[in-house]
Amino acid sequence: MKASTMSAEATGMWLGLIGVAIFALTLPMTRLAVGPAADPQLPPLFVAAGRAAVAGLLSIVYLASTAAPRPRRDQWSAFAVCALGTVVGFPLALGIALRHVDAMHAAVVTGVLPLATALAAAVHFRQRPSNAFWLCAIAGCALVLGFAAYKGNGRLGSADALLLLAVASAAVGYVAGARLAAQMPAERVICWVLVLSLPLTLPVMLAAWPEHVIRARAWGGFGYVALFSMWLGFFAWYRGLALGGTVRVSQVQLVQPFLALLFAVPVLGETLDATTVAFSLAVIATVFLGKRMPVDRTSANP
Repeated sequence: MKASTMSAEATGMWLGLIGVAIFALTLPMTRLAVGPAADPQLPPLFVAAGRAAVAGLLSIVYLASTAAPRPRRDQWSAFAVCALGTVVGFPLALGIALRHVDAMHAAVVTGVLPLATALAAAVHFRQRPSNAFWLCAIAGCALVLGFAAYKGNGRLGSADALLLLAVASAAVGYVAGARLAAQMPAERVICWVLVLSLPLTLPVMLAAWPEHVIRARAWGGFGYVALFSMWLGFFAWYRGLALGGTVRVSQVQLVQPFLALLFAVPVLGETLDATTVAFSLAVIATVFLGKRMPVDRTSANP
């Protein structure tokens, strides 16, 4: 292997890890922004719309400075699906859920996102996952539901349903984004998604602007999810995938739930207990195995 190739792969891995670390902080920072139900801060609707609106305004500057061509009309449907999943569904459901559960709880439940994304891709491209993949997917879901029921004293709460809705939304949005990333530079995909969402996100942000005094910490959490989670994190992640190879670099995403657990301790002061760690590692293990299961691509229709 040439030295230049090895250097590109190493750079890709580091950029991928930076992207994953940025995304892992999304959960505690969103919890910081919205606050718990007992001490609410920014409205979840404001956080969901505002983070996309701020990133969308920054995206206008980026697209203009790079002279990016406008999307074709036949790409608009994919952009709409991507926006509904990643700009509307995921952040809104996540923000509402984090009013009622801590970031560690959310980190375990959303840890099945890579499996959900693989499943959404298989359905979209008409692929047939192996029986082993389905076993991993079922095991991952069972672990998540078991953890949620354990934390809910034997019952699943509405927050858990919202977290699963967030996972499903993100998975569908990621697949639509992947389709677009095959047709244009991946960094432009997220920028165009954000810009095309501005007619919705900007008015909603202004309409949902908080009327009461908000703590500086909550504004800091909002600033993070707007600048990093919704924008710069995708730049590092997509560039890492391009340099280091999608299959190789995407594996670092496995550590994202565990990083979210660790970040919740200094950011929110949450306590890391053995049960949460055990469930998180078990979910990570099922995702690791599931991503290595074969998929029959003979029926694929990309």
